[in-house]
Amino acid sequence: MAVTLAQCAPESSPRPRRVTILGATGSVGRSTMDLIGRHPERFEVAALTAHRNAKALAAQARRFAPQFVAIGDPDCYRELADLLADTGVEVGAGPEAIIAAAEIDCDWTMAAIVGAAGLAPTMAAVRRGGIVALANKECLVCAGELMLDEVRASGARLLPVDSEHNAIFQVFDATRPETVEKLILTASGGPFRTLDADAMRSVTPAQACAHPNWDMGAKISVDSATMMNKGLEIIEAHHLFAIPEPRIEVLVHPQSVVHSMVAYVDGSVLAQMGSPDMRTPIAHTLAWPGRIDTPAQRLDLVALARLEFEPPDLERFPALRLARGALEAMGGAPTILNAANEEAVAAFLAGRIGYLDVAAVVAYCLETVSGSGIDSLDDVCHLDRETRRVAARRIDGLAA
Repeated sequence: MAVTLAQCAPESSPRPRRVTILGATGSVGRSTMDLIGRHPERFEVAALTAHRNAKALAAQARRFAPQFVAIGDPDCYRELADLLADTGVEVGAGPEAIIAAAEIDCDWTMAAIVGAAGLAPTMAAVRRGGIVALANKECLVCAGELMLDEVRASGARLLPVDSEHNAIFQVFDATRPETVEKLILTASGGPFRTLDADAMRSVTPAQACAHPNWDMGAKISVDSATMMNKGLEIIEAHHLFAIPEPRIEVLVHPQSVVHSMVAYVDGSVLAQMGSPDMRTPIAHTLAWPGRIDTPAQRLDLVALARLEFEPPDLERFPALRLARGALEAMGGAPTILNAANEEAVAAFLAGRIGYLDVAAVVAYCLETVSGSGIDSLDDVCHLDRETRRVAARRIDGLAA
């Protein structure tokens, strides 16, 4: 099994676990804060960060009294500082402050900053060591080998938060990885699983964000609708579990109850199941190697009655094919895939391009941008910027 994952239990400690949440005001961050608030005796908050939601961040800081808070947008610094002026909480702003928050001494870090923006802070948390709960799949997509090298060097432990990877982690036999035949990632299929191609041309951002099972942010919801999220998860699973791409399968599972499975060489298939609530995988990492109770709805198999599975339609969801191709090519191809997708999704959400244009922009960038020579984080950042420039030009042409 890959050395990225926690394989042994840390020593137990009577003191509260000291935690940092990178991306505290987003969907995963709010769920994490909810769980911490339900177990105040078990956790102490060291640092919190947000991109630009100063009011929400200040409210969290007032409740949990962290040592330090950071807002990514420098223009929001004054608002945040004023809101916390009487608290004694240290306030910072800008990308450097987000990284500083990641470097503060703590036992456990939630890496939940969406997209490539989370790469540098997550890398800083890994270099510091301790447990890093990884909710940002783009970190391993864009800089998988670089991050694995840093994990090995620092002795950090990665715990996957994505429901699919967390499910695999719970049923993966880390002591005998050679007995694993394949990984099976499940996907809800999103809101357009049965929509015909003509109807997809007129899909709106509001429709794409209306996920049938999960409550997620806009970008992740669109990725679910295009199934790019599953493509990114294939790449992430490859790095997390050291399983080659051909042995990572995707199955559409509309009920979102079986979160993923591991098939073994003896014919056994182990699955992790639960209601679609991100607080379950978050809680698993937050309390690891123990467990804590959550308010997640308990699974009622009798009421559910049936579980359905089907192969994904690669014509309807070309993002899966693009992601597998990027993983096969390796080098900088996954970085290009991610950067182009982020730009295309943002343009779609802004109403500048159509739903079907998202995958088309990604395909164009993969064909156009050279992705060789990824030897450092600076290389990743340079390729990310170049891809975004190419994607922006393509988007401008489509929007004209």
